[in-house]
Amino acid sequence: MPIFKTLLLGAALGLPLPVLAAGIPVTMYKNPNCGCCDRWARYMDTNGFEVRTINTPHLAAIKDAHHIATNLAGCHTALVGGYVVEGLVPAKYVKKMLDEHLPIKGLSLPGMPVGAPGMPGEKAAPLTVYTLGSGATPKAFASF
Repeated sequence: MPIFKTLLLGAALGLPLPVLAAGIPVTMYKNPNCGCCDRWARYMDTNGFEVRTINTPHLAAIKDAHHIATNLAGCHTALVGGYVVEGLVPAKYVKKMLDEHLPIKGLSLPGMPVGAPGMPGEKAAPLTVYTLGSGATPKAFASF
């Protein structure tokens, strides 16, 4: 086996498994009593992310610091890859935003809609994810 392949194989086998399995880091700020936020964090963890949760009684200040409009506010504010993820946004849309390096501030799923990741129950209608920081009027990013 050529020396390069031997060294590459040795390096790969020498890495601890957690390094190989490390997810995309997310920092989530939430109300200490919000169970749907905890369920969203577990959902994101199973979808390739690694969520660090920060419980805070000052969630409004976090939203203000990231310029989250009231009509786009969700139950938590998460930071990932330089973006803001507001509320129970599905993992596939967060990954799309990261993979495509979209020129937006982030994504939002306003409120706490039933049927969103982290909120039990069946959704009654399609839910819309909006872009953040794309002007005064929110723009639809995706529906699910």
